[in-house]
Amino acid sequence: MATTVWKGHLTFGLISMPVRMFAAARGERISFNQLHKECHSRLKQPLFCPVCNRNVERSEIVKGYEYEKDQYVLFNEEELDKIEPSSARVMEILEFVKLDEMDPLYFDSSYYLTPEDAGVKAYQLLMKAMEESGYGAIAKLTMHQREHIVIVRPGTKGMTLHTMFYSNEIRAAESVPTDKIELKEQEKKLARQLIESLAAPFEPQRYRDEYQENVRAMIAAKLKGQEVTEVAQPHMAPVIDLMEALKKSLAEKQAPAAAAAPAAPAPVGKKPPTRAVQPISSVQKKAGKKATG
Repeated sequence: MATTVWKGHLTFGLISMPVRMFAAARGERISFNQLHKECHSRLKQPLFCPVCNRNVERSEIVKGYEYEKDQYVLFNEEELDKIEPSSARVMEILEFVKLDEMDPLYFDSSYYLTPEDAGVKAYQLLMKAMEESGYGAIAKLTMHQREHIVIVRPGTKGMTLHTMFYSNEIRAAESVPTDKIELKEQEKKLARQLIESLAAPFEPQRYRDEYQENVRAMIAAKLKGQEVTEVAQPHMAPVIDLMEALKKSLAEKQAPAAAAAPAAPAPVGKKPPTRAVQPISSVQKKAGKKATG
C-alpha cells in the first residue's frame, strides 16, 4: 500500500474535506554502493566531529544556520514545529485558474489526492465542478518543513496535486537569436509534414529507460563471468542543407508500407534479440581471437 505523505483537510470557502496525499510517481533506477577498491568492502560514512575528534550519534545532532563564518544559530525539532503555519494541517484553496494557462515549467512533484470517507461527497463535488469548468485550484500546503504552492486538478480517477516552484526559483531562459534567421515557406511546410508523419497518441508505456536495461544486462553478464559489448553510438553529422535534410527525413517516413511490414514470427523456443547490452562469454571471445589470428 502507498505511503501517506500528507494528511489534513482541503478547504474552499466554508467547505472542508479530510484528504490524504500519496506520491504519484517515483524514479526507478539501479543504484551502486561505494566499495573499497582493495578489499571490495562497502564503505561507511560516519558522522564525525573534527573538534571532539570522534564519531557522533544521531541523537547528538541539532540543526544550525550559519549566519557568519563558523557562527551558527541553533534549532531543535520542537522549536521548528512551533512555527509551522496552518497549511501544515489545512490545505486552503486560494484561487482557481484556467488549466490551459498553467505553464508546466512550474510543476515540481506529483501526488494523488484522495478523500477520507467523511469527505467523499465534497471531494466529488469539487472535482466535478473543476472538470466541467476547466479550472484548477491553487492552494498552500506545508510539508517537510517547507510551505508549497500547489495546483490541484481533476484526473480520470481522482484529483492530482502538483507542488510548484516559486517564480523566483525559475531560471530565466537564454533568448534564442531569431531576428537574423529567415525561414522559407517550403522549409516550414516540410517541417510540419515531418511532424505529422511522426504524430502518435500519447502512450507513455511504450517508452523505456534503455540505459537502465543495459546496466541490468551488464550486471547479469558479470554475475556469469561474461564480458559485454559496447553499444554503438550514432555519428551525428552537421546539417549543411536544411531543406535536403527535411526531404530525406520525410522520404524515410513515407517509404512504402511493404518495407515496414512486420517480420515473420521467430521459431518457437527461440527468443528475439534484445536491444540491451549483449553479453559475450570470455570463451567465445578467445575463440574469435584464435580464428582471426
